[in-house]
Amino acid sequence: MPFLKTIDPNDASGDAQALFEKDLQKKGYISNYTRAYSLRPEVLEAWRELQGSIRRNMRLRRYELVTFAAAMALHCTY
Repeated sequence: MPFLKTIDPNDASGDAQALFEKDLQKKGYISNYTRAYSLRPEVLEAWRELQGSIRRNMRLRRYELVTFAAAMALHCTY
């Protein structure tokens, strides 16, 4: 049982359905973070825009190192 209320992909419609379909086309599966934002698709889009603007201003290697360092500092295993 998830801690977050989400929309089941079989019951999705509108923007949530579009997000799920985008994941399926791009990745072949629906990612956990897409499911987590299924009730607020506009927030996921805003998050992706922010993440993209950060990534555009640094090389991929640095972005990955910063992400890894932050995850270690937060004790995040995900």
